[in-house]
Amino acid sequence: MSAILSADDLNDFISPGVACIKPIETLPKDDNSNPYEVTTEDKVQASNPAPASISLTDCLACSGCVTSAEAVLVSLQSHTEVLNTLDSFPSLDLNHLKAYQDGLSNGHGAPPADAKVFVASIAPQVRASIAATFGISETKAGFMIEQFLSGSQGLRIGGQQNSGFTYIVDTNKMREACLVLGAEEVASALADKSKPKPVLTSACPGWICYAEKTHPHILPHLSALKSPQALSGTLLKSVLSKTLDIHPSQIWHLAIMPCFDKKLEASRQELTDQSWASPDLPGQGPIRDVDCVITSRELLSLASARGIELSSLPLSPLSAADRIPFPDSKLSKFLFPKRRPREEQSAAAGSSGGYLYHVLRSFQTSHPGSTISVQRGRNADVADYTLISEDGRPIMKCARYYGFRNIQNLVRKLKPARQSKLPGAARRNAAAAANTGSEYAYVEVMACPGGCTNGGGQIKVEDAANVLPATRGETTEGVVAGSTATPQAQKEWLARVDEAYYSADSSEEEMTNGHKEEEGEDVVMTNGDAHDDDHGSQPSTMVNGINVSQVQSMLAYWADLVQVPVQTLAYTTYRQVESDVGKTKAKNMNDTERIAQIAGMSGGGW
Repeated sequence: MSAILSADDLNDFISPGVACIKPIETLPKDDNSNPYEVTTEDKVQASNPAPASISLTDCLACSGCVTSAEAVLVSLQSHTEVLNTLDSFPSLDLNHLKAYQDGLSNGHGAPPADAKVFVASIAPQVRASIAATFGISETKAGFMIEQFLSGSQGLRIGGQQNSGFTYIVDTNKMREACLVLGAEEVASALADKSKPKPVLTSACPGWICYAEKTHPHILPHLSALKSPQALSGTLLKSVLSKTLDIHPSQIWHLAIMPCFDKKLEASRQELTDQSWASPDLPGQGPIRDVDCVITSRELLSLASARGIELSSLPLSPLSAADRIPFPDSKLSKFLFPKRRPREEQSAAAGSSGGYLYHVLRSFQTSHPGSTISVQRGRNADVADYTLISEDGRPIMKCARYYGFRNIQNLVRKLKPARQSKLPGAARRNAAAAANTGSEYAYVEVMACPGGCTNGGGQIKVEDAANVLPATRGETTEGVVAGSTATPQAQKEWLARVDEAYYSADSSEEEMTNGHKEEEGEDVVMTNGDAHDDDHGSQPSTMVNGINVSQVQSMLAYWADLVQVPVQTLAYTTYRQVESDVGKTKAKNMNDTERIAQIAGMSGGGW
């Protein structure tokens, strides 16, 4: 596990469940007491027993409670593993590969058998965290990360193989697909009276882990959609293996995320090539769609371990020499669109992808004149949203629940009420049913208070003080310099990250657009061709700034390219996880060995 994960990071912490026996085992024994001594109450000294100690090993040894510390299950996912992989395997030279596959007689032999295509996907919350740390815009933070992962001054300058990442994808692109499919899923659920309401967001792995382990009655409510991280992994591995004619195991996918729990998601046995790969491929066991996940802070550790100062890297797109065109031109147009000024992220959409907001806006387009009413709940992380028709009628009701304390209230609402048979039961049963949360059509659920910009793996205020840009002269406006990890300082820091996430620097966008446009360097994630946004004469349906027609066309093309239905590519499943508290463990196997066995399972698992 990453050495930087500690109890202080677990802002999505749930206290141990009642099934956890460890606190009882660790209660201190009072060996100094005399059972025959008689004394008065005022002479008895208040005892301060040592707090119960629950280690990561204890948490992994059972599934009776839930906390982000379970990330140790995927202990191999760290910045150290990234370096070890880059040092162990050479980058697959795609130009060399193409020449070899075409049978050119110019001396091209077979590429090394152990060579890999290194690809990465980056969440927008990570860019916001880097932007706040270095006092730059979110756009420039994206360029900084690209230069580090792919550029000639980044990871390629060191290591035994001088390997770097060939393609870097913004998860915002596959998030668009998730939003479009999510709105369709909600519409389908509302039309089908047999489906349980509400539909619950499934993009947060901490929330999914909690539901699977403690509240199986929630599972039918969960959206079946993959998260943007998982969908990016499926697309990259399926398309690259198909177009490059290589085995999925030759593609190594790194995801850079704001949250430690994303490591757990990458380890799910459902998110492997077994769901989409051709059965004709030689068997090597299940290949994960996402091989490794690191967080924003681990990105800093990765740079430090290579001796690279991120602040010294260029804040501009990669040069043409550092870029290799994506092998499929149509998907390249979608994944790597031409750089253009973007609208500012709406604060109303939240910092976790805007699932709820897009669902509301999608239904709003079919009800002209309707408005969205927002009513805050008991705290800032709970809110009710109502779509109201032009004549004042409620069309649909949705909600947002962030943070586990609020999630537990939601879970209690959704728990099926016991049907009483006592006198007057009909009225009480009806009242109980009315308070089950079924009045909602959709609920956006995230484990972290404040949403994904406040993920446990994000750079903290005290971390930022150690990596201030010393060469660029940017101001930090007093937020970072000399800051300590006080609640107020962290609150101000989170506001700074949110500002970077929601804002766009229009003057910078114009500069980037005009920068060497003839060389094709003005692309969002600069490892693709510099395409314009002309997708033919197909009609465009814009919802919430997303071209729905373009997304649907991309999904259909992807499915046709790899010969796998969209339903298989974009959706997943969930299952109840049984607690093993009190159950007999495997003989001759201690907890440490058992944990190592779980962590090493191919395809992972909770």
